[in-house]
Amino acid sequence: MGLMSSSMDKDALAHLAKLSRIEYDPGEEQKLLTDLGAILDHFKELQGLDTSDVPPMTGGTDLRNALRADDARESTDRGAGTGSFPKSKDGFNDVPAVFE
Repeated sequence: MGLMSSSMDKDALAHLAKLSRIEYDPGEEQKLLTDLGAILDHFKELQGLDTSDVPPMTGGTDLRNALRADDARESTDRGAGTGSFPKSKDGFNDVPAVFE
């Protein structure tokens, strides 16, 4: 099977199925061959387009470092919620173990 060849045969289909670890019913073989051939034909059509005037893209946006400013601010009081927690020890909330 050549690169971007629209001729899909049973051997190429079996090879692709093995590589992608996909099992298919032998009754689906003809439909899969037809569908994959149509997909490859579409790529063949796209290869014929002139893209020499199209600048390359590396992503969907030109934004750089779209993050908020890291401004200093007053932090929360660590012990504020400890009083309302069912169990606490040394200023930390005591929770049941997740793993034993």
